[in-house]
Amino acid sequence: MSLFVTLGRTTALALLLGAAPAQAAITATDAQREAATEVAESMNSGHYADIRFDDDWSQRAFERYLDLLDGQRAYLLDGDVDDFADLSTAMDEAILEGDLTRPYALYQRYHERAEARLEWLLERVDAGLDFDFSGDQRMTTDREDVAWPQRESALDELWRKRLENAALTLSIGDQEPEEIEETLQQRYENQLSRLRQTNAEDVFGLMMAAVTGSLDPHSNYLSPRQSESFDIQMRLSLEGIGALLQADGEYVKVASLVPGGPAEKAGMLKPADRIVGVGQEGEEMVNVVGMRLDDVVDMIRGPKGSVVRLDVVPSQAVDTTRSKVIEITRNTVNLEDQAAQSEIVDIERDDGTHRLGVIEIPAFYVDFDAWQAGEEDYRSTTRDVAKEIERLKDEDVEGIVLDLRNNGGGALQEANSLIGLFIDRGPTVQVRDAQGRISLYGDTDSGTLYDGPLAVLVNRLSASASEIFAGAVQDYGRGLIVGGDTFGKGTVQTLDELNHGQLKLTRAKFYRISGESTQHRGVTPDIAFPSLIDPETIGESSLDNALPWDQVRKVQYRRYGDPERYLDTLRQRHQQRAETHPDFHYLEREAELADRLREQYTSVSLNREQRQREAEAQEAEQLALENERREAQGLKPLEEWVDARDEDTEQTQPIDRAQVMESAEILIDYAHLEHGHRLAEYGD
Repeated sequence: MSLFVTLGRTTALALLLGAAPAQAAITATDAQREAATEVAESMNSGHYADIRFDDDWSQRAFERYLDLLDGQRAYLLDGDVDDFADLSTAMDEAILEGDLTRPYALYQRYHERAEARLEWLLERVDAGLDFDFSGDQRMTTDREDVAWPQRESALDELWRKRLENAALTLSIGDQEPEEIEETLQQRYENQLSRLRQTNAEDVFGLMMAAVTGSLDPHSNYLSPRQSESFDIQMRLSLEGIGALLQADGEYVKVASLVPGGPAEKAGMLKPADRIVGVGQEGEEMVNVVGMRLDDVVDMIRGPKGSVVRLDVVPSQAVDTTRSKVIEITRNTVNLEDQAAQSEIVDIERDDGTHRLGVIEIPAFYVDFDAWQAGEEDYRSTTRDVAKEIERLKDEDVEGIVLDLRNNGGGALQEANSLIGLFIDRGPTVQVRDAQGRISLYGDTDSGTLYDGPLAVLVNRLSASASEIFAGAVQDYGRGLIVGGDTFGKGTVQTLDELNHGQLKLTRAKFYRISGESTQHRGVTPDIAFPSLIDPETIGESSLDNALPWDQVRKVQYRRYGDPERYLDTLRQRHQQRAETHPDFHYLEREAELADRLREQYTSVSLNREQRQREAEAQEAEQLALENERREAQGLKPLEEWVDARDEDTEQTQPIDRAQVMESAEILIDYAHLEHGHRLAEYGD
């Protein structure tokens, strides 16, 4: 998972509204009509699920299209949707026959409504805003599930509140009335300008996103422009900040960070953060709320060494006024940045000092070019981890923790070969295709590099190949899985060339050797750590139309241990430590607070004093928790909660470190319990 000439307000508005001609209706090209039929044929014959192009599918695709066009029910009226109700049973015919007239006409209706609404907003800004922010009204923050408005007056009221909220947000940010009007005018003029630049390719992309997204969240149509960006990203030479972004209503949300990338190294941008503004070095910040995802990505992307400024609303912030501007220097991400690395940690106990190894594995990588060329010393995850294991064995460590947190996957072959370092041959994963055929993959090399105590640390951002590896370790009884529930990405995609663009299509599904799918549910840890990542916003289960969990027949495999017999004791000991450890105590309470705030604040006040009271109350609770933790760690307390992101990296990431150290503690407990059990068996 990228200019402004100052004019008087009235003059600028006249140039945009008075002089700009009405945009001609956008129609599909021959290439797009042909691509639509190609996509339909590929979906019908190659998608993992049993696709039936019928009225039920048409209804899903139609609703998905409406969600992509107007997910917050802010532009279209109920009557507009009724006018295109025929698509609820005819979307299948549209793509099968390549007749895109009606889907494009629906877009045109949305386009007209959106253009008129932006003109409506600009007229009110130009007339002068007169909000005193002293009323008792509130604005709902999420309208995804509300009914389509019946009358234009209902939308007028909605947008009046939105305009007042936008002005209030800027006012709380210390902008003067004239500055507020200028900022909002520029924002809406920019949105109107981008809207008027929409072309047939943009409309086709939206429509095909609805078509493929009705099947599962990982099947996507890539336009020629998107295909080029995808190819660059796969070569890991993309110059930017190293973040995978996704649309979240009117916002752009951080889905994940590329291991070793600039954003991850800077430590200030987090998954689920919302980006509300982008600024180039030496230029003004551009508000990107409501902007297309592709456009935001293009703004963030840039040459190596240049600086991009991001206005970010932290994932834990309920009020979007509490944003923070951060700076990230763009850079390229290469294999070296994702290489596995190890360290030795010391755990002090009554019986002495215990030394354990920790190997961080950011990704499952392989230098494909060197491998295919037959080079003997090509880089790969397995080879690099093997070197680290040898080093740790030379240091006589008592156990090894593999840190797979935030590891989004990568090369499947590396997940298979990596498990081979810890077992003596055997299967690792089953892959079932659309025809129900199951292929078995695994380690074919005899011998084990490391047979000592093992723990695997995972979190919600551990996905795909990480889940295959963790699932295999758990199924073999080879070690303990600790941390959080993993992402749940258990599907396989292929990329097919079309005459116009490319199609990424889900064609198969992963299954553990126990027969359970990693899809949707992910891997459940043996010992769970609290997490600040909201599973409602991050993870496979949070994505629309995610394929369900299921299972197939298990395969024959050898068990190397029986960690389950010790889990009650291990969990009890972990809980005793966690209750007195400031970082784990903080995590537990912060997670509870975040859940409560999400449930409590489904709307924002348009009263300035009330809005500030609510925001201050939220931040006071968060600040008290943070400072309680910092005091226990001997760190200087913060004056404001948002200051946490300005602190030195060594001070702002003790929680990550605490999880590593607690994983080592758990592994010591497990090693002692297992060792004692083996001695008892031997004595018998």
